[in-house]
Amino acid sequence: MSFTLAAPAAHAIEVKRSRFLARAAHASSPEAALAYVAEVADPAATHNCWAYRIGGDYRSSDDGEPAGTAGRPILAAIDGQDFDAVVAVVTRWFGGTKLGAGGLVRAYGGAAAECLRTASRRPLVVHAELRIACAFADSGEVHAALAAFAAEKLDESFDADGAHLRVRLPADRVDALKTRLRDATRNRVRIEINNPAAGRGALFL
Repeated sequence: MSFTLAAPAAHAIEVKRSRFLARAAHASSPEAALAYVAEVADPAATHNCWAYRIGGDYRSSDDGEPAGTAGRPILAAIDGQDFDAVVAVVTRWFGGTKLGAGGLVRAYGGAAAECLRTASRRPLVVHAELRIACAFADSGEVHAALAAFAAEKLDESFDADGAHLRVRLPADRVDALKTRLRDATRNRVRIEINNPAAGRGALFL
């Protein structure tokens, strides 16, 4: 099971007079993650290094530190504690003593890991969006199935062929809903499903 953060978290350490402040938060999309980086980064600091993991999407930045000494250790801290839909930023104020590559990896990775270790976490629920098309004669069965699986209706429209719905529900209920819809309509319903496993088109809550 993967987890995400229940609330933003922070943790500060000092290594050879350099100060490191790790901050982390839930991020439901890459855009939200980058917005958080922009929000908490201190332009007066020496470096603002960061990483995020959102399903199959991940990125990291060393922000001027030697390659591989900051962003990747932060990402490793996220992955190492089974977090997903999380962004972490570690800000450094240089204290005058160089730490070397190994020292930087330990400082950045350690600050991020401790921040996440002490943070409040909750199980990650991945929601998938489905597009459903059905004939008018089957719309009653379709709506009954959606209600039975607590699917949220996002949009509904009609044309000469019938009803077109866009819904979302927890990804682990998708297969059962598909089976219910096809059985109830004798396989007359058409279903398009996004791919939450790849992190595309999925909503992380």
